[in-house]
Amino acid sequence: MSKTLVAYFSASGTTARVAKELAEVIGADIYEIKPAVPYTKADLNWMDKKSRSSVEMNDKSSRPALADRSADISAYDTVLLGFPIWWYVAPTIINSFLESYDFSGKKIVLFATSGGSGFGKTVAGLKPSVAADTVINEGKVLNGRQTAASLKEWARTIL
Repeated sequence: MSKTLVAYFSASGTTARVAKELAEVIGADIYEIKPAVPYTKADLNWMDKKSRSSVEMNDKSSRPALADRSADISAYDTVLLGFPIWWYVAPTIINSFLESYDFSGKKIVLFATSGGSGFGKTVAGLKPSVAADTVINEGKVLNGRQTAASLKEWARTIL
């Protein structure tokens, strides 16, 4: 098995729980994608068109600043990239992350948490943020209902 990193962004803790469980069951390293300015509950209020998350998601060029750029992406062949689904796509901080590193020749497999929506046009929205030879695969929506065995089986099919 190639060297694998589980990188994730979690606004409320749901994606963090899934990412940690996934990294543990497959023996991967883990890296948390953190915004320079953490999201508050008010920032995440999708019912408020002026909330930070709503403003960012309505502006596809939005690139929230990262708290750090310390992930050693060069050490990995495969990155399992997790995030909550916002408006049927990845939060724009995921674009910030992808644009901050060289993913040339890497394989990225997405996983997400969601209250009910699927990946929508997530891959299309992320592809321009990486090198042309980077492979991005739509993975799976994991909402905490999976077992360690099912996570291991899913990882076996993608790694």
